[in-house]
Amino acid sequence: MDNREEKVNAVYEDIEKNLILLGATAIEDKLQDGVPDAIANLALADIKLWVLTGDKQETAINIGYSCRLLSDEMVDIFIVDADDFAEVANQLRRFREAIANVLAHSQGTTACTVIRFENDFNAAETPVDPSGGFALVVNGHSLVFALDPSMELLFLEVACQCKAVICCRVTPLQKALVVDLVKRHKGAVTLAIGDGANDVSMIKTAHIGVGISGQEGMQAVLASDFSLAQFRYLERLLLVHGRYSYFRMSKFLRYFFYKNFAFTLCHFWFGFFCGFSAQTLYDPNFISCYNVFYTSMPVLALGIFDQDVNDRYSLHYPKLYTPGHSNLLFNKKEFLKSLVHGVCTSFTLFFVPYGSFYESINKDGLNMDGHQILGTVVSTLLVLVVTAQVALDTSYWTICNHIVIFGSVAFFFALTLFINSNFIASKYIGVFRMTLSSPTFWITCILVLTILLIPIISVRFYYVHVHPTLSDRVRLKQRRMRIHSEPSEPQIMLPQIMRRPSRRKSMRSGYAFAHQEGFGRLIMSGKIMKKSKSSSIGNNMLPPLLPGTITNYRPTIKV
Repeated sequence: MDNREEKVNAVYEDIEKNLILLGATAIEDKLQDGVPDAIANLALADIKLWVLTGDKQETAINIGYSCRLLSDEMVDIFIVDADDFAEVANQLRRFREAIANVLAHSQGTTACTVIRFENDFNAAETPVDPSGGFALVVNGHSLVFALDPSMELLFLEVACQCKAVICCRVTPLQKALVVDLVKRHKGAVTLAIGDGANDVSMIKTAHIGVGISGQEGMQAVLASDFSLAQFRYLERLLLVHGRYSYFRMSKFLRYFFYKNFAFTLCHFWFGFFCGFSAQTLYDPNFISCYNVFYTSMPVLALGIFDQDVNDRYSLHYPKLYTPGHSNLLFNKKEFLKSLVHGVCTSFTLFFVPYGSFYESINKDGLNMDGHQILGTVVSTLLVLVVTAQVALDTSYWTICNHIVIFGSVAFFFALTLFINSNFIASKYIGVFRMTLSSPTFWITCILVLTILLIPIISVRFYYVHVHPTLSDRVRLKQRRMRIHSEPSEPQIMLPQIMRRPSRRKSMRSGYAFAHQEGFGRLIMSGKIMKKSKSSSIGNNMLPPLLPGTITNYRPTIKV
């Protein structure tokens, strides 16, 4: 039927007149408790929030205001609602220029000096507006053209410079395509959360899928990686458990590399004195037990229980989450630090005992500069140093940390004494007891621990008190409150927002009637299908989707 929408509206006008209103019926779909606060805290953690919904445009905008994604302090809200390829491209270009002019004015530059997204696509930071920011609202019909390969970079550039993005009247496949677009071009870790069957494809496409169990079935929960009862629990999942997981795993990896560099590189220094004959410095039994018994449990406890601040402060200071965005706690620089630390530790562990026991004798007149004595001293000092280092790295002490740290050292001494006793045939019989009875050994222990630990403590003291991070300041505040008084609820220090007179009068309505047609026309047009690989060989750029164009398309969902 041609001009169906106009004819339906004409019928509405013809029927709906001279009527007596007897009553009205409304369906209320309220937000869950805590959703606005959760979204506000996630935004403070510099997490980009995009809303992909099947609701109509007016409803989606009202939801954006209710969730605090949209506000009257924003510079402008851009609405993409064109129905053809060229007009959508013109709208996006016009919005890009508007954003560039505002940013240029606020930064004291001209519009032509603003870096374009295509020229610096992998930039670490995208220019953002220092004032109220922008918002982008796109409907499903316009999103069909915006996701075209020839326009997706322009759409992504505009969207990434906006504080909030709302895509309304989108189909389940379009939700997955938007997530896939961000994954492919931004290289960001994506999380998709939904509660219905129409969110399954989006949840499976994202790196992390979260399903909300509710009244719309269990399809989203069954397809997700995590299941939540309410949306507000996402705040704790990310800001507490997610941050703790990254914090602990980063510490675990840094320490694990350090202790193994310190262990292995001692053989390198020993090679200069054994002609690189592949002779081992340590007792073979020590080599077998080092990573299994002596040093495994302390680092495991570090990776399970450690935390810099408690969960309440993690929720009340969302900015603590931001180091994970740039991977500041474990990267190439941190790996290099662990390598250098391990090299210095191994150098000290080998050469200080070597110099201390060189041509030395014990009280009985026996030589103490043999290979067995040196290997035993170095292995003992290695366990003491790496265990002391994990104790320094531990920010949150529990009873388990005390047990495994002190228990590992005690277990090392007990097992080494047993292995070097007369009960087991070993070439190191009596060596450990002879080492412990030597005053030189204990003086060497004090000297090595002082050389290796004092610089670490001094550097950390300097950075905590002179160049503290946000985590250091929050941890100091937490410690002071624990000492001086009962812990009270910490206050969130929100940035002060300068309110400007609104450029437009707020005309938001709390009601959104569904007189618009649904997805039938869009689905039958075939515009939301992805082109098959067989028809696009040798041509990576798909042609613009124009009305009336017949092409070979098939639905595809990337999981």
